[in-house]
Amino acid sequence: MTTQTTLLHEPETTTVDSTLQQTITQMIDDMIGRLPDPKDLSSVERRGIIARYSSVLEGNFIYWMTATLIATKAEAARSILLDNLYEETRDAHPHMMRKFAMAANAFPTDKDALAVHEEVTQMRLFLGKLVAVQSLLSMAFFEGYIQKYMAFLAALAAEEGSTEMEYTDVHGVCDIEHTAGLYRALALEQAINPIGSEMDIFEGVTMLCAVLERINTIEQN
Repeated sequence: MTTQTTLLHEPETTTVDSTLQQTITQMIDDMIGRLPDPKDLSSVERRGIIARYSSVLEGNFIYWMTATLIATKAEAARSILLDNLYEETRDAHPHMMRKFAMAANAFPTDKDALAVHEEVTQMRLFLGKLVAVQSLLSMAFFEGYIQKYMAFLAALAAEEGSTEMEYTDVHGVCDIEHTAGLYRALALEQAINPIGSEMDIFEGVTMLCAVLERINTIEQN
């Protein structure tokens, strides 16, 4: 199988769309604001959230970032994505995620994976369309959400008696820089490879919201 990527050179200056960024930030803050207090949840409910989150993140984050890289044409934007993937791989972030889940007795089962199957599948199919601007905005949203979600995730694990917090400690810091980099990559790509006016720039973000809402849904017995 052969693949071909045409790289485009971006203009010297680019500007991040502040309105777009503000919209995404507000969406993230709204979602974080709706999270329950970990102390109000049962052990089973806390375990379920950690397990579903781990099921999605461990096997999909690097995959989804790689799909975004494949779609992206601006060389400088691709460099930003490669730096992100380099860090994820060098520092074995999926291993951090697995350690975190196991220490909280929340290693995902088939039930946990199947609980998010439909939403994850839709996100995979969306990224398979290889629309760079939509994908970049989705990953900027994802990184921004993860950074603000870490305090909640750590609190869930702590309530389960875990002290293994490398994953949440690292991502509560590094994802601030990653989010800023993705917004810059988005601006670089938009300058040379904008999406059509008929396309919804928030399509992938909406699908990611569905994944995240499903992770945080409290199962009704």
